[in-house]
Amino acid sequence: MTLREEDIAAWRARLKCSVSKIDDIFADALADAMSAMSNDGVAKWLEGADIVCALGRGRDLPVIFLEEMPEVARHCGEGVVLAAADTARSLSMLTAPKAIAPFLQNLPFVARRLRDAELLRDWMRILLHTAKVAREAAEPLARSAPQLFAQVSIAGVKNWVEYGIRVYASQPWRLPDYFGLQTADAHAALQRERSGTLYIDNERRLRLYLRSFWGLDADFRPYSEIFDTTRKPRPYLDRLGFHIPDVYEDAFGVSGIDRYRAAIAHMAAHALWTRPFLADNFSPFQHLAIEIFEDARVEWLAMARYPGLRALWKKMHPRPEPDACPEGYSCIRHKLAMLSYALLDPEHGYDDPMIARYTALFAERMAADPHDTKIAPELGVKWLTENYTHDFRSPNIWFQDTEVPYRDDNRYLWIFLEDTDDEDDFHSDHGARDHIKGPAAPDDGIPPRHYPEWDYTAQTYRPDWVTVFERIQPAGDAAHIDELLKKHELLARRLKKVVDLLKPQLRRRIRYQEMGDELDVDMAVRAAIDLRMNVAPDPRVFQSYEQHGRDIAMLLLIDLSESVKEKIPGGDVTLLQLAQESTALLSEAVQALGDPFAIAGFHSNTRFEVRYTHVKGFAEPWGEEAKARLAAMEAGLSTRMGAALRCAGDQLRNRREEKRILMVLTDGAPHDIDVADPQYLREDARKAVIELQADGISPFCISLDPKADEYVTDIFGQTGYTVIDHIERLPERLPTLFLNLTK
Repeated sequence: MTLREEDIAAWRARLKCSVSKIDDIFADALADAMSAMSNDGVAKWLEGADIVCALGRGRDLPVIFLEEMPEVARHCGEGVVLAAADTARSLSMLTAPKAIAPFLQNLPFVARRLRDAELLRDWMRILLHTAKVAREAAEPLARSAPQLFAQVSIAGVKNWVEYGIRVYASQPWRLPDYFGLQTADAHAALQRERSGTLYIDNERRLRLYLRSFWGLDADFRPYSEIFDTTRKPRPYLDRLGFHIPDVYEDAFGVSGIDRYRAAIAHMAAHALWTRPFLADNFSPFQHLAIEIFEDARVEWLAMARYPGLRALWKKMHPRPEPDACPEGYSCIRHKLAMLSYALLDPEHGYDDPMIARYTALFAERMAADPHDTKIAPELGVKWLTENYTHDFRSPNIWFQDTEVPYRDDNRYLWIFLEDTDDEDDFHSDHGARDHIKGPAAPDDGIPPRHYPEWDYTAQTYRPDWVTVFERIQPAGDAAHIDELLKKHELLARRLKKVVDLLKPQLRRRIRYQEMGDELDVDMAVRAAIDLRMNVAPDPRVFQSYEQHGRDIAMLLLIDLSESVKEKIPGGDVTLLQLAQESTALLSEAVQALGDPFAIAGFHSNTRFEVRYTHVKGFAEPWGEEAKARLAAMEAGLSTRMGAALRCAGDQLRNRREEKRILMVLTDGAPHDIDVADPQYLREDARKAVIELQADGISPFCISLDPKADEYVTDIFGQTGYTVIDHIERLPERLPTLFLNLTK
């Protein structure tokens, strides 16, 4: 990343630290930081360097901090940068200053292993606790961090540290050798903590399992169970991905890696086949019953695809004894656990008539339509009606053999309209509780998403502030797009010549094929020799070629606000019609190049209702269906651009191409009817652009607003936009802009 000298000087002026060594490395460190963090994160990075510098513990510490923190931010987010500086300050206050340098130097390695901000903070807490109770152990512990985290999880490190402090409490002079991994005892204790299966050692296998078996490409978010002693966390699924423990011990006769597979399979089944229910329509007891039937339903669908899952899940599912729940206890969880086991295992062995009745009802409904999402709420409510007793309300709840360890906490099943009073209660992040304050959103079958919004006056994000509703654009008449393409037939021919020049000219030869483009001479000669020697020849005597050389994905995001309905000055066509024409020509060009691309539109009606419309997906060819949806695009309402950029970024973030381009076609500045300050939404859009760039996505704006120069540079940067003064030339300019960006 190349920075101008005046920009480097401006950032350097914000750093109060006057250590001379900083000037030698500052330009390179700043470029590294800006590639890993937002401007706000870079400001915090400089603030952290000032904190470390002010400690007065040597001229090297602020240099180490500036050089190492960008890599930490890449793996665990920019939010941990100040936490690292605070940890250094605390180590200094605890009279363990020698630990600061190795702590900062090894932090990038620890961040790469943990890949989670909260787990990294756990490591900082462990180090500070060690410095507090055994000061002489802090430095060797900080130096040993790479060896420790290469072998065990954060929970294992915590256990290993506590063991050393406890065993050598009466021999403090031996602590440096233990924490420096210089004793046999230290290695033996470390080996003991490696009994489990670490997520980090199996991350690639688990990602491949999720992608190949379930067709999902979600993120994994590991968490540690050891630090939450009051309420043990359970796996769960949300829009961030699959949250799973960072280590699994062998248990229930199942290996740690198979425990991971069992949990992931169950959550993947929910992700594929569960459609959330409105939580406020049911009582807490009904929630429990509905969850049992929904868990069973998606597991039946999963076992229909992979029958071997039944044997795996049966090993891990408890089988409660019928009379285990004593009198005076609430037995609802006990009864539902028995029912759950019976629904999983047809040979359950229970003779309870109620279990027999509901397993039969469930089997009947599943045979009729296993994808019927009404099965769980209808059977759950019915079961509770027939089985409810006043004992269920007893404060003494029977939990023994009721928790199914491979199942998630079921937050994914629920949409909450009302906020909870209990801070420990979860809320699913596809909830619709903000909707109760705003206008009704379209019922398009896709759960809403909540996105943050940047408040430039407070210099902070407003979490889950904007609600985005996605939908598939209804189809219109594809012939309308064909007419537009025919209207620009001459332009299409010119574009085709340019496209032919840009098509990948590199060809990769694929040999050993029974049918192909041409004969493989070497294989043909070998086959002839085999025939003369009366040996059966290899029939793979052909070879073919495939184009190779472009690795680009593009998403075109179209502003569909009210203003695009207006006719262009001196013409009879609207901006929307021009957008359709130019998008059609662009799609023809990109399709000919072979690059994957998608088309979407957006408009908004306050923060409660940002509508994001999918016109064409990446996996969908440019054909009649996509043309029909493009022809049916309609405009209206306002332009809350930041939320739309974040939603589009979610689509591009999962792409594997080396270059990912987000082209935004708009006719004006971001605005919405619930925002009076015109600068507010512009700053939020600028922040969204920075977030996209930090993720390796290249946003580019095509503005049709003649006054765009007043604001578009602030949002998209000096080189991230173009303004088209002659709007009628849009059909010509849009495809050529893309070709110039990617040639």
